[in-house]
Amino acid sequence: MSSTTGEPKLLLPFLRPFYNIVEPLSWLIVRVAAGLTLAVHGWGKIARGPAIAAKAVGERGFEPALMWTYVLIGIEFVGGICIALGLLTRFFAPAAAIQMLIITMIYWGNGFSWLNRGYEFTLLWGAIFLAIALRGPGPYSLDRKIGWTL
Repeated sequence: MSSTTGEPKLLLPFLRPFYNIVEPLSWLIVRVAAGLTLAVHGWGKIARGPAIAAKAVGERGFEPALMWTYVLIGIEFVGGICIALGLLTRFFAPAAAIQMLIITMIYWGNGFSWLNRGYEFTLLWGAIFLAIALRGPGPYSLDRKIGWTL
């Protein structure tokens, strides 16, 4: 039995130049999609008013509710934009992953399916933000342009 290392052989080798060009873009796509999706949730809390969002936060037992609402807005809106831009990525991505873990625990009793307000999507988004935190901002990011990251 022979062991192979590295990339598998391409069935269509003429695609290698194309893949070499687009592979670095894949992380940019994931980071931007995840960041902007998170930012939209933060914007909803801003648009409805932090006091409205604080009511739901308080009902979940997080007090002082208004303070925790501002933390959520910071992680979701500011953090989402920063993740999309690749700025302070290794600060905001783990914060978002931790937030998704907490929300997953809140929804745990509802089961897996999001159709029943389960933890399906919070688990998925938490895993994505954890992967972003572990991988870092990637080649097309403001962190890379500035030349530093956590």
